[in-house]
Amino acid sequence: GKNEYDLLVIGGGSGGLACAKEAAQFGRKVAVLDYVEPSPQGTTWGLGGTCVNVGCIPKKLMHQASLLGSALKDAQHYGWNISQPVHHTWSVMAQAVQNYVKSLNWGHRVQLQDKKVKYFNMKGSFSDPHTVRGLTKAGKETVVTADNIVIATGGRPKYPTHIAGALEYGITSDDLFWLKESPGKTLTAFVFNVSLECAGFLTGIGLDTTVMMRSIPLRGFDQASHISKNKQICFTTQQQMASLVTEHMESYGTKFLKRCFPTKVEKLKSNRLQVTWKNADLDTEETDSFDTVMWAVGRAPDTKTLNLETAGVKTNSETGKIIVDASEATSVPHIYAIGDITEVGRPELTPTAIAAGKLLAQRLFGQSSELMDYDNVPTTVFTPLEYGCVGLSEEAAVQRHGSDNIEVYHAYYKPVEFTVAERDATQCYIKMVCLREREQRILGLHFIGPNAGEVIQGFALGIKCGATYPQMMKTVGIHPTCAEEVTKLHITKRSGLDATVTGC
Repeated sequence: GKNEYDLLVIGGGSGGLACAKEAAQFGRKVAVLDYVEPSPQGTTWGLGGTCVNVGCIPKKLMHQASLLGSALKDAQHYGWNISQPVHHTWSVMAQAVQNYVKSLNWGHRVQLQDKKVKYFNMKGSFSDPHTVRGLTKAGKETVVTADNIVIATGGRPKYPTHIAGALEYGITSDDLFWLKESPGKTLTAFVFNVSLECAGFLTGIGLDTTVMMRSIPLRGFDQASHISKNKQICFTTQQQMASLVTEHMESYGTKFLKRCFPTKVEKLKSNRLQVTWKNADLDTEETDSFDTVMWAVGRAPDTKTLNLETAGVKTNSETGKIIVDASEATSVPHIYAIGDITEVGRPELTPTAIAAGKLLAQRLFGQSSELMDYDNVPTTVFTPLEYGCVGLSEEAAVQRHGSDNIEVYHAYYKPVEFTVAERDATQCYIKMVCLREREQRILGLHFIGPNAGEVIQGFALGIKCGATYPQMMKTVGIHPTCAEEVTKLHITKRSGLDATVTGC
């Protein structure tokens, strides 16, 4: 009657591995069960989950490849003699990125072995609340029992199956990062973060890239848009943060088909893909051909094969995500869920999954009671001009506290690096959302510019600790840096819908 393991983790991504390794530190018997279902195009990868294999890591490396291309252009202004034209070879970059990812796959396996965590390369499904049936690729079955079970299977990209030819001919980011040869002329359709990030680095390495967007870009990030009453002041319009990102991309060569949605994908005799779409503004039907069509429709929780009903684990019928409480517990007391698979209020980010996994293991086996705090988690969109943020968007702040209780400070700035290279800094912008009352606590910080992730990471600590606007203004900036501009936001401020600008 005794279960074989103290803890079984289903899913070998960031959160699951962190939870398993932390539990092993307490001397518990732990197992990890992980299996990668091939994408519709047949792409597979190793242990480590989305972030390592088809997310953060390859994305950041390809983003870096794009930034290096831009730096080569800037270099000539700084006196470097670089022969033109400069050419990028996809296969060289892809091989280097994929080799690094494979080294991480191996590293995770070694770490599990060192910590005496049993690794099963199997697809798992519940037989009962304490029993999981594992099935290998060859069909071999293994039954595993555990006192505690953590579900951490994450999500997989969705396909717009209502579009004819979408599944047969389209790819997702799961496939893009593992392509051996250049995707060529590419269409990315629907505008989630990964669509803009991929379109940005594809343009940056010299590929003809088009983004098709039906509505607003970067849904879920700051979208506030206000116009001041005084049209003569320097900052007449508070532009949308997300729009600034796409404006910059457009100015550097990415094409945008706005208010358009695809209706059909067909394969031509030349092997190119002909895409038909509807232009909502003009009420017309248009077509063009591409070498690659990449869908960015979002991700769905990978729960279909888990047989959750047998275990009694409840999910949201609309989203398919697992319903959990503040302690990550599901409807079954000894079954937990962490990461992107969980419902409501949890950012779909690698660091949050890792932190949640570690804290869960500490509560289960280390006599801890500390819960994961999902507020003020920083993040960055790695577009050519990066967008980093921490805390509330302006809309969320207004919704929570009321427009009369919110003060917004903002400013455009020009990075020193852009001056000699004569780069356009029109979209470099900062917005700080504060409470108006008493000490003016900072509710959110939004930053568009070079190295936004590094900038926001530094300020995230202060905001997590309750930093206020006066404290920020007393902070001495490092000169000359982009981050320094955050400490000088007394130049402009907005209250409600009216913009008040001084110091122009």
